[in-house]
Amino acid sequence: MLLGAAAVGGGVLAGRPAQAEAPPAHAAAGPAEARPGRSAVRSVGCFEVLALTDAAGPFFLSYDDAFSGASGNDWAAARRIDPAAFGPDRTWHLDFRCYAIRRPGDRYTLVDTGVGPEGSPASAWAPVPGALPQLLAGNGIDVRRVDTVVLTHLHEDHAGWAVTAEGMPMFPNARYVVQQRELDALEAGGSEMLGYVVRPLRAAGQLHSVDGPVVLSGARAGADRRTAAGRRGDRIRVVPTPGHTPGHQSVLVEGGRHDQVVVTGDVLVHAVQVADPDVAYRYEADQDLARLTRRSLLDTARRQRAVLATAHLNRPFVELD
Repeated sequence: MLLGAAAVGGGVLAGRPAQAEAPPAHAAAGPAEARPGRSAVRSVGCFEVLALTDAAGPFFLSYDDAFSGASGNDWAAARRIDPAAFGPDRTWHLDFRCYAIRRPGDRYTLVDTGVGPEGSPASAWAPVPGALPQLLAGNGIDVRRVDTVVLTHLHEDHAGWAVTAEGMPMFPNARYVVQQRELDALEAGGSEMLGYVVRPLRAAGQLHSVDGPVVLSGARAGADRRTAAGRRGDRIRVVPTPGHTPGHQSVLVEGGRHDQVVVTGDVLVHAVQVADPDVAYRYEADQDLARLTRRSLLDTARRQRAVLATAHLNRPFVELD
């Protein structure tokens, strides 16, 4: 499912759970909320996609202040899709979620690394410390068996556990995959994340910049597809999904034409943007481009009957009607 620039018509999209189961501004600080029980899991071909909620808490803006252009019908649809996002007094409650993709041979691809420990760049506004290290251990995931970490973008709440509190890569055997456009934008604008994440990963030789779509695991030209992915056609790839940030990327986990999970990152951050992809989020770097990307992603996901794996909705897996 390679995302293109085709726009889709307006209208309300409905979502439903796929199975039982940030914002670079300021959310209320406080301890991460406990998430009891096993992590939600979605099987895709030979892969398993595990949803790992690093933290949860309210945003500092009300939901209708954070999003512009939503109609009453849009908000009603959003309440049906993600009712837990709506707190008292118009508060917006969000999760901060990472995904671990279990591959054949007990190897792992991790998508995003959450808010991080106390003292991370997200500490001033996000509920830290996050719970990712405990969640990985609780799901039997040894950090040494994570060989790929995809950072959808370099906002504080998506790269917090990329390094330890001591500034060392948390995943010692992993390549950290970032779009070069994201690195270029960070260098041009200046960011605390340069010193916190980019330079330590670069010094360790683990920063892996890419330019455009890339197959990370699975079928490749000239490769034995069954050996590479476990079943013909199963693969994991990244595709650029710019707008939220210049170099934002999403991850496609594919087990066939109609067996796909899209790890969205911040292409959408609230259910109201699933209800109407034209609804803008205040902290998108390029709102027009973000709308175009969101419409394309949602349109393609509906046609392919793909499941969305969301970063900030209070339910990890969402199917589109």
